[in-house]
Amino acid sequence: MKSTTKKSVLFVTQAAVIAALYVVLTHLSNLVGLASGVIQVRISEALCMLSFFTPAAIPGMTIGCFLANLTTGCVWTDILFGTLASFLGALGGWLLRKISVWLVPIPTVLANALIVPFVLIHAYHVEDAWWFCFLTVGAGELIAAYLLGMVFYFAVRKPLGNAIQQHHF
Repeated sequence: MKSTTKKSVLFVTQAAVIAALYVVLTHLSNLVGLASGVIQVRISEALCMLSFFTPAAIPGMTIGCFLANLTTGCVWTDILFGTLASFLGALGGWLLRKISVWLVPIPTVLANALIVPFVLIHAYHVEDAWWFCFLTVGAGELIAAYLLGMVFYFAVRKPLGNAIQQHHF
């Protein structure tokens, strides 16, 4: 098999695994009522740290969010704009990874804190003010993407970093 074909297969496989993990972890959050709403802490958002290791996290997080939103009963605007927030977060994390690992989750936190309140207000008719939703969604993202994301990063950085360097992810 050619090297470029191996890299393509690896990329698609990584993206698929990330997407599947995102869906499963979102459904776990949904079981306890934290996958959506004004107060949400999606455990799956911790996977934004995979942007530090591989660009496959960009389509993986995007497709995972799309599928999770689709299968948890979100309305079409949430499916569309929630997926956009995940895409922007993963892309931003990938772009910031060389500056500092501590910056990787910030685009995920900001994208969701800025976009999701509009979805809550306009699609779900939440009567809270935008700034309140910004604070609650932002706090949930800080917990999920930043706090849990950093715990996840420090737990997997050596084995996952070695596996990716050897192309065995």
